[in-house]
Amino acid sequence: MVRSGRDRLAGLVEVDETYVGGVEHGKTGRGAYGKVIVAGAVDVRDKYANRVRLKVIPDVTQKTLTEFVESNVVEGSTVRTDDWLGYNKLENSGYIHLVDSAELVHIHRVFSNLKTWLLGTHHGVSKIHLQAYLNEYVFRFNRRGTPMAAFQTVLGLGSQQLSPTYKQLYGIRKGELAYAHPSNPY
Repeated sequence: MVRSGRDRLAGLVEVDETYVGGVEHGKTGRGAYGKVIVAGAVDVRDKYANRVRLKVIPDVTQKTLTEFVESNVVEGSTVRTDDWLGYNKLENSGYIHLVDSAELVHIHRVFSNLKTWLLGTHHGVSKIHLQAYLNEYVFRFNRRGTPMAAFQTVLGLGSQQLSPTYKQLYGIRKGELAYAHPSNPY
């Protein structure tokens, strides 16, 4: 559900990361055990969330977060983040960087709605397939105001790509659930 060569976000863009996964014991927050890290960006237009980008990332290092921003946000845009050190080099990459944790309401709402959607609709998502679910969520979110256009777009995208085979979907080592309802951890 991702169009190759899609436009990058521009203007004021909120960027943050979240941890997706079921209830785990141990360390919480950045570096939480057994969870998948998802980076997110949302461009803000007239105080509203406009378009979003989500991606599974391996870590929250400066290199990874800068690469995420560079691949999803147009240079010269204003990028608002929290004070995590991983975002410190954004100004050197051609962005106006604002640090303001209290003003990341749009990306936090996206993350909250994503997690509710994963639990309420899917009741658990495998780590190995999480990016596909993120792609669907992004597709739906970005077309939430134009359902007929969304239908036509998905038909067009589907007619241009081959479907994955069963072996491509399940031929690799099965992962643990990335986000499971506490009453159904498997």
